[in-house]
Amino acid sequence: MSDQSSFDIVSQIDLQEIDNAVNQALKELRTRFDFKGSKSSIEFLKTEKKIRLIGDDDLKLRNLQEMLKTRMASRKIPIKSLQFGEPEQAFEGTLRQEITLVQGIPQEKAKELVRLIKEAQFKVQAAIQGEQIRVSSKSKDALQEVIAYIRSLSFDIPLQFTNYR
Repeated sequence: MSDQSSFDIVSQIDLQEIDNAVNQALKELRTRFDFKGSKSSIEFLKTEKKIRLIGDDDLKLRNLQEMLKTRMASRKIPIKSLQFGEPEQAFEGTLRQEITLVQGIPQEKAKELVRLIKEAQFKVQAAIQGEQIRVSSKSKDALQEVIAYIRSLSFDIPLQFTNYR
């Protein structure tokens, strides 16, 4: 066994949990009195990794967003993983909004994270590997300090720590 310990910093979401949250929000949409006779809908586009909201007006669209956020939170899906697009006019006077699901760490965010780790002067090596970052060190304590440091930062994408060994 090597004397190097490491972990990966990733940004992943469980698509099955997203599907479950969307289905719960749809079920609530069908039973709510204020949406009776409405053209409002929520649709999960799995292949595109997007969610599409359609609301009769701005108020209904905001209510749909809140329903979706509530369901996501109850399924422990970080709200940061939802990137809300601008509402746009759709057919018959309705409003449509696309929500993109953020997965993986974008290159510029990964570079910023590695820079922050290096500036904090931990005795670790951080390397970008595709859409994740591998942090390695001889000291497991140093790795624990890096995890605590990253958790203290307010990053606009959800981060998880995996493959700790």
